[in-house]
Amino acid sequence: MRTRTGAARHALTASAAATALAAGLLLATADPGGAAEPRTAGPAAAGPRTAADTSDSAPGGVKTVSSDWTIPWGLSWLPDGSALITERDSFKVFTLTRSGAKKQVGKVPEAVATGGEGGLLGAAVSPNWKSDHHVFFMHTAAEGNRVARMTFDGSKLSDYKVLVKGIKKNRFHNGGRLKFGPDGYLYATAGDAQTSDLAQDKSALNGKILRMTTDGDPAPGNPFGTLVYSYGHRNPQGLTWDPQGRLWEAELGDAKFDELNLIEPGKNYGWPKCEGQCSTSGMTNPKRQWKVGEASPSGVAYADGALYMAALKGQRLWRIPVDGTDAGTPKAYYTKSYGRLRTVETVPGENTLWLSTTNADLNGHQPAGSDKVFQVELK
Repeated sequence: MRTRTGAARHALTASAAATALAAGLLLATADPGGAAEPRTAGPAAAGPRTAADTSDSAPGGVKTVSSDWTIPWGLSWLPDGSALITERDSFKVFTLTRSGAKKQVGKVPEAVATGGEGGLLGAAVSPNWKSDHHVFFMHTAAEGNRVARMTFDGSKLSDYKVLVKGIKKNRFHNGGRLKFGPDGYLYATAGDAQTSDLAQDKSALNGKILRMTTDGDPAPGNPFGTLVYSYGHRNPQGLTWDPQGRLWEAELGDAKFDELNLIEPGKNYGWPKCEGQCSTSGMTNPKRQWKVGEASPSGVAYADGALYMAALKGQRLWRIPVDGTDAGTPKAYYTKSYGRLRTVETVPGENTLWLSTTNADLNGHQPAGSDKVFQVELK
């Protein structure tokens, strides 16, 4: 099997999708088992325009928000408009303001590297942070990959608590994206840990998208009564929701095709039986696919009637217009201008994106401190 430095696909809820549950379930109310209260507006509801108004919208000017990063990975917005950002191999957590002020606020304990793609990966700020001060991380530990919760009081991290463990790890294919859906539940992407058969094993956590309460329990309505929401994934790293609450996912393939999938609960997305489009009964085909040299996608975000997908090996930002459940013709921007693109997120209240690089990772071959966070104007 060919192993590529898997990207983490980081995506963001950029819509007022509060009344729809991602992937078509009924919107849940606050759950006594620990679910956050459903949000009434996505974090970028005030900024992006509708698809009908932006058929010719495109990413425009790029400016540097912050430099001197070493493999920034997860990014999640705080209520004050600053971002919480993780560094994969240092296990450090920072805040970054929109003016570029960067501050380390702690480290995630018990995190380990794998010499490949493991380490401190996704981050997600509680939608009720003002009252609970909770933030969530996905990271590699001694026994495998974990989802953990910590308290962030605005200046420092504390109170580490493991919510989910037993997600197998490997040097590559650890997944790692964390994101709250418009239903108030926490979603996590788990790679196949270079053991492809796990993706088809519904009793395993690997090769899956997981959906849970803020205490790490299976979310109500999950299709199998477990944490598993969808299966048959190789190395999923991008999650985002459109304004109708549909869940989109970006996934690294092996040697043939990377995928953009529309996720529905309980569906089988094919790996390892299928890579890209196939006619095998019971498999759900991707909405779009790319040759691996053009993509190796990590983060994905919704804005302006389109999905924006960051590409690692492809070293470009893809814009894919969406119309309902259909994904239109992708168009590439900034090809090889900024190197390996890891995470893309919509900036709350603005018609802009934040885009980060991981040129200091194994396949980027750049020295520590060479990564950046950019701001992309949408025009």
